[in-house]
Amino acid sequence: MAQDFTPVGASQRSVTSLPFNLSAIALLLLLFGIGVSYMLDDMAGEQNQDAPSSYTAPFVSQILGGKTLLIPADWFHPPAPASGEFSDQIDLQIGVRLSPDASPAPIDIRLTPASGAQPSAYLLDTVYIKQFTSEQVSGPVGLVGKPLRSEEGFQNETVWYDPLSPRPFVAKCISAVKPERPASCLRTVYLPDQIAVTYQFPSDQLAYWRQFDAAMEPWLLDMGLTSNL
Repeated sequence: MAQDFTPVGASQRSVTSLPFNLSAIALLLLLFGIGVSYMLDDMAGEQNQDAPSSYTAPFVSQILGGKTLLIPADWFHPPAPASGEFSDQIDLQIGVRLSPDASPAPIDIRLTPASGAQPSAYLLDTVYIKQFTSEQVSGPVGLVGKPLRSEEGFQNETVWYDPLSPRPFVAKCISAVKPERPASCLRTVYLPDQIAVTYQFPSDQLAYWRQFDAAMEPWLLDMGLTSNL
């Protein structure tokens, strides 16, 4: 990957983290905590994907970070902009089956230049770890669930991560706060194209975390992006 934010070793997560200025941490916590709420509002679609999406015409071309992407018009949320436009943010929603035995799930996707977002794995070691409570919650096999303290903009949020990988799967999940907004998770990764991808997905899809990147790869490749697998 062209830009690598490899987190510290898994064995260090329970004891230490990267040095970080305390005032900067406080600001980051506030921005990321409040920002998540706005992102959920902005990205939330009708959440009614009952069948996998398809890569079919009509297509809309968008230029993001110097790269031209070709995207089906019905993937855009809100509706597709004019074709050929430059963009610093692209919001999409597609129906994806993360595993052969899984039902299609609505996956919201936000594409931005890499400078516009931080990978979740990087935030694990620089921000989240400093806000973990002493509690550990059970959940999908292979993931550790650590609630965040309800302060600095965080509320009813749990970080799930793979403690064994040097490049771990990390997602921050937010409990349902409204009947029309079920519990959901956010995960940001960097692609070799210097583009950041932020996924929002229903929290019940965490069960398929091991298959997540492989399931998303075909959709990224179809649009013209490069996979990080």
